[in-house]
Amino acid sequence: MTDTNDIAVMMADLGKQAKAAAAELACTSAEMKETALKAAADSVWARRAEIIAANAKDMDHGREKGLTAAMMDRLMLDETRIKAIVEGLRAVAAQPDPVGEVMAEWDRPTGLHIRRVRTPLGVVGVIYESRPNVTADAGALCLKSGNAVILRGGSESFHSARAIHRCLVEGLVQAGLPETAIQLVPTQDRAAVSELLRMTEYVDVIVPRGGKGLVGLVQREARVPVFAHLEGIVHIYLDAAADPVKALDVVINAKTRRTGICGAAECLLIHEGIRDTIGQGVIKALIDKGVRVHADEALSVIKGTTPATEEDWGREYLDMDIAARVVPDIDAAIAHIRCYGSNHTDCILTEDDDAAARFFERLDSAILMRNASTQFADGGEFGMGAEIGIATGKMHARGPVGAAQLTSFKYLVDGDGTVRA
Repeated sequence: MTDTNDIAVMMADLGKQAKAAAAELACTSAEMKETALKAAADSVWARRAEIIAANAKDMDHGREKGLTAAMMDRLMLDETRIKAIVEGLRAVAAQPDPVGEVMAEWDRPTGLHIRRVRTPLGVVGVIYESRPNVTADAGALCLKSGNAVILRGGSESFHSARAIHRCLVEGLVQAGLPETAIQLVPTQDRAAVSELLRMTEYVDVIVPRGGKGLVGLVQREARVPVFAHLEGIVHIYLDAAADPVKALDVVINAKTRRTGICGAAECLLIHEGIRDTIGQGVIKALIDKGVRVHADEALSVIKGTTPATEEDWGREYLDMDIAARVVPDIDAAIAHIRCYGSNHTDCILTEDDDAAARFFERLDSAILMRNASTQFADGGEFGMGAEIGIATGKMHARGPVGAAQLTSFKYLVDGDGTVRA
């Protein structure tokens, strides 16, 4: 048997086990799932030294591979970030159980009573790269929504993911749930990804978490439905009615807090009426923070900027870079975003209610914000406890994908010996 065949057999086994676990999870009580998640959170905290030691191996490997500073930041775990993982697990545990929720109900003149009720998707496959916290987020959200999950972490986070996965399994065992409800692919071989993408017999949806290369690969090759976004080309538009203090605070935070996340600002659009006032002040503040500002001709007069090229529009830097352009009005800003955006997250900074309403109405990004940092584009910040990913498609799931969006629905129809005429 070749190595490829070995991986095919291994993945099929994972799929069979996940499908069997999913059938059990579909009718598992909310209390048992909550118990499992709380126990997993306790285990992560108790084993934090082990997790940090495992992460150190991944960090060493990342340095050897020459990962960028932004990628290394995504990969790194310390006690503060592990505490955030624990809090995320507990937050998901505390949320209402979506399974069985009656979404709508009505009576028909025929005597039928009809309910639309949330039900799990079944088996979720999650493919991710350097963020080890995805192991916990994805495992927790899938369990909460009654889904089994097959996790395939990247080689960058291999040791960290295994350490966190052990904690999730401990939680399952303590709650009396099948260990196979949350499985981690035990190989770094990329053939496992190809197999997972083709497992239509066992897997109901794929969620990729990573860069453009990974997501593009998944969207091209998957035979299983996909929840995904390709890039986070996030725009902030400084309107003529922007508040200068809010503008400065929001733009600096949106760009510099964490440059490697998909909600980081990548392009700044400035109304020409405030180019030499608020706009210039924000550009100078970005430069002072160490951001390389790729400026159009109108802004290139500001000392320290770099002339923008056509390639800078629609570019996801994931680093201390931002593109900046002057626009004549809000409609020009909207047109620019429609042309170069990725329908992920876009923001307007304005005190004009009509301008905000126009921005919200005429753009169709999964997340639109007003006077708030785009770094809030995160399931935890939306009150979902965590997210399995951001989806920019228009079918079923959009924006941060939490437990409720990992469900479908079925119709429950009651009659009383009712027959059709």
